[in-house]
Amino acid sequence: MRIAVTYENGEVFQHFGHTERFKIYDIEDNKVIVATTVNTNGSGHGALADILKKLNVGTLICGGIGGGAKRALSEANIKLYGGVTGNADEAVEALLAEKLVFDPEATCNHHGGHHDDGRGGHNCGEHNHHEKSSTV
Repeated sequence: MRIAVTYENGEVFQHFGHTERFKIYDIEDNKVIVATTVNTNGSGHGALADILKKLNVGTLICGGIGGGAKRALSEANIKLYGGVTGNADEAVEALLAEKLVFDPEATCNHHGGHHDDGRGGHNCGEHNHHEKSSTV
């Protein structure tokens, strides 16, 4: 069995479509035997599910995730555990122990209205992917 986690600085990265790396865990007898980090090379939403499929990943743990990415993972037969926060290694251990706290309805609706109510909202980097910088 192979599990992938959206990964940044030891934590579950909170926006699937902007993840720069996955931590891949190979599981045997319900234990992690090998863990490696794979860079996505800025592939973006559409190609990320394809990367996971090519890596023979069967399960993904992530934070926020959009509807298109959910469909792509479903089409690739990759089981999704979204809405997960905290330490990536601990999330995998919790999944193996059937104690992972996740949200089957987790979304990342960053394409809707951009508003901030002062509470911080979720951290999806929603303002970053629409802006392009250039020097003149």
